[in-house]
Amino acid sequence: MACLVPPLVMSVFVFGIQTLIITAVSVVSCVVVEAASQKLLGREITINDGSAVITGVLIAFIIPPGVSPLLTILSAVMAIYIGKHILGGIGYNFFNPALLGRAFLLASFPVAMTSAWLPPLHDGSILKYFGTPIDAVSTATPLAVMKEHGLAAFTHAFGSGSDMYLNFFLGFRPGCIGETSGLLILLGGLFLIYKGYTTWHIPVSVLGTIALMTWIAGGKNMFTGDPLLSVLSGGALLGAFFMANDYVTCPTNKRAQLIYGIGIGALTVLIRLKGGYPEGICYAILLMNSLSPVLDGWFKPRRFAPAVGGEK
Repeated sequence: MACLVPPLVMSVFVFGIQTLIITAVSVVSCVVVEAASQKLLGREITINDGSAVITGVLIAFIIPPGVSPLLTILSAVMAIYIGKHILGGIGYNFFNPALLGRAFLLASFPVAMTSAWLPPLHDGSILKYFGTPIDAVSTATPLAVMKEHGLAAFTHAFGSGSDMYLNFFLGFRPGCIGETSGLLILLGGLFLIYKGYTTWHIPVSVLGTIALMTWIAGGKNMFTGDPLLSVLSGGALLGAFFMANDYVTCPTNKRAQLIYGIGIGALTVLIRLKGGYPEGICYAILLMNSLSPVLDGWFKPRRFAPAVGGEK
């Protein structure tokens, strides 16, 4: 939670107080649904463990800042009641609950989830210290602009060169609530690795694969072969550091984690290039969640016991 606070504060600065309201409604909804689900299913109520709070924050982080906060209530029901408790219970669910909630909203409210983007509140007066200001006319995400309108429109809206990279890295661009500042997400992810709460295997394999496949695609892909831009755009960093490595839904074996991360990265690029939506990491993680037990089974360490009674 401590690592998620700085990106939340940044989102309030970039998009306004509504991002804090959306996050608060999402967190309260997840905690209430968690308690109600456990009560309904006759299980011990464990809302004090903080898992519902983290799910609530992550749900808010992966939705546009212009949507109605009421949508987070529906997402909480899907994520907590269906995704967590019906599909196994705490510690046994197959899919990342927050991503399952986002997928539900995207399927049920596609217009709201693909058009409620907001431009940064601060333009030249603040951005002049960081680089070229973003064109406030554009309220689509960089991924959407590139996919739907091409490179010329992308350059007009977000600029090019070092200024554009800096704006994207700091967070002054349209996007979901929690995926704007690559710098803060990266610092939080590195802190988790430093403290031993997670390992480098999944984040590095996810981001490395996205960058490599984008570079290999070259001029044929939406980012004209720019690996850095493919990592800084969309939810790649947020997904790699805070969702793909969810304890319950990712493999535990380190070699399996590398294959798991490579699969997520490859599917993300494939969906970005060939799918109907400009972003793909949400569905990529959910698809690989389903393969997590299989990967752990493939890389299960072999145990050899000495022969007993002459038998081998």
